[in-house]
Amino acid sequence: MNQDPSCPLCGNNKTQSYYLNENSSYWQCSNCELVFLAKRFHLNNKDEKSRYDLHQNDSDDAGYRQFLSTVFNPVLKHIQPQAKGLDFGCGPGPTLSLMFKDAGFEVDLFDKYYANHPQVFNNSYDFITATEVAEHLAEPGIELARLYGMLKPNGVLAVMTGMLHTDIDFSTWYYKSDPTHICFFNQASMKYLAAQWGARVEFIDKDVTLFFK
Repeated sequence: MNQDPSCPLCGNNKTQSYYLNENSSYWQCSNCELVFLAKRFHLNNKDEKSRYDLHQNDSDDAGYRQFLSTVFNPVLKHIQPQAKGLDFGCGPGPTLSLMFKDAGFEVDLFDKYYANHPQVFNNSYDFITATEVAEHLAEPGIELARLYGMLKPNGVLAVMTGMLHTDIDFSTWYYKSDPTHICFFNQASMKYLAAQWGARVEFIDKDVTLFFK
């Protein structure tokens, strides 16, 4: 009997072992190429939040704002005055939303632990940002599709996540060392999503993907 886990992005059960060590087991999907951590190694909610509570993201930190500008600047080019946005997975110190607000845009917040406002999922938006969020999602296929479905026509979904590129040695990659990072995308994974949604996709920088409705 096949015990290989199914892919949390596309649901395909044609997956193969990708990387093993003493306390983790990673798999890769043959369909969308997502690499993901086996569920038995996922943290529970309490331990996951404890990790997030350690984050020191200061909205007044110029360096952090510069980091987020790789999402802010390209999204800004594609939205009109009066556009309304959602910062999905804003964390304990929302900053990208403040950057948009400083530019004159209204932005709602959602975060599983720090801004749990499920009513936002009844809304529609001109732009949605998910920065350093996708790698934490246990069901990325469902969650990202929901976000894309909330976009208004001509809307943009911006996803920033550490992407697997051919020059990365996964065994030593710092990004997998965070136990809350449980799935890892590459450009093929993002192109799969775009094809599923009928979206136009654009790759910005090495770790930012824009989906246009």
